[in-house]
Amino acid sequence: MSANRTDSLTERLVAIRRHLHAHPELSHEEHETTAAIRGWLREEGIRIADYPLRTGVVAEVGGLRGGPTIAIRADIDALPVQEETGLPFASKAAGKMHACGHDFHTAAAIGAAILLKKRESELEGTVRFLFQPAEEKAKGASEVIASGALEGVRAIFGLHNKPNLPVGTIGIKAGPIMAAADGFIVEVKGLGTHAAVPEAGIDPIVVSAHIITALQSIVSRNVSALDGAVVSVTRLHSGTAWNVIADQAVFDGTLRTFDEGVRAKVRERFEQIATGVGAALGAETRVRWLDGPPAVVNDAKWAEWSAETARALGLNVVEPAPSPAGEDFSFYLQRTPGIFFFLGTAGPQEWHHPAFDVDERALPVGASFFASLAADALSRLADSALK
Repeated sequence: MSANRTDSLTERLVAIRRHLHAHPELSHEEHETTAAIRGWLREEGIRIADYPLRTGVVAEVGGLRGGPTIAIRADIDALPVQEETGLPFASKAAGKMHACGHDFHTAAAIGAAILLKKRESELEGTVRFLFQPAEEKAKGASEVIASGALEGVRAIFGLHNKPNLPVGTIGIKAGPIMAAADGFIVEVKGLGTHAAVPEAGIDPIVVSAHIITALQSIVSRNVSALDGAVVSVTRLHSGTAWNVIADQAVFDGTLRTFDEGVRAKVRERFEQIATGVGAALGAETRVRWLDGPPAVVNDAKWAEWSAETARALGLNVVEPAPSPAGEDFSFYLQRTPGIFFFLGTAGPQEWHHPAFDVDERALPVGASFFASLAADALSRLADSALK
């Protein structure tokens, strides 16, 4: 591609990203975002596929010569965060912000679709673009799968911007790259009484404190140092008055793991500790789980081949440390092989921060890598390289 055409595409992708950034929509509310994406794709002559989604877009490029189908996924929803970047294209919606870079992901995927459309006759199969809603609620991937949009897909690829990697760097690794993200709610039922006569009741705050302290032994004494796990209690609530011991306390938090066996073991020990410590102190304890997405586990062969594609483009390939954040891209990888990679964006703050931003010079990098990865994947599949 000539320098002029590259500059023109970059300008277009920057404009798209900034429009999305200024008009964020939360999970399952992405109606205007959906309409905008459809419009931009149609301007390029890219066909929109018909799948029963309330929000989100499925589009396709290629297939003129038959062949396999691969998928590229970009998430489109924003977060309930008040933006503090001071950018001229900052969010116009109070309390809503693209604080995780989904506007960047969407613009990069649109760029890849534009690049692939220009070489459509050369493609050895079909590239299906999944502009997915509701990633932040970990619901969108399952809805896309339920719509049938993953049927026939032989491999799938997704990205996440990475603020701590420089522009021009790709983070690719085989195996787990993002964590399973479960939530928990623990209800501790004691016996209320006057704060001056605690012996007449069962203090659920004291019981909760003992349970929370004991839970910290799960990772240190039940999980191998070679495995990763996090148990964090983030909220505790009980009582309404300073001189009354309440009859109930509730605390909640999150569990992060990278291995399904570790995930099951930690949850089992969590329940044993919560109910056992509670019973020992005379309280009844109930644990409720909020099942999040499983760990994102990359296919080893596709990780190797994707790294080759990145190096051929002159990109710096590194093996990143797995992130303890969750990602519902994991649901796709449970059904079809592929990879989820990190793209360096040299941002000032980490994901979900109100001052989060990306270096827009990474947009053409993401678009070109997505496009090359898709074309190479179709070629490998057409040649029956992947068994």
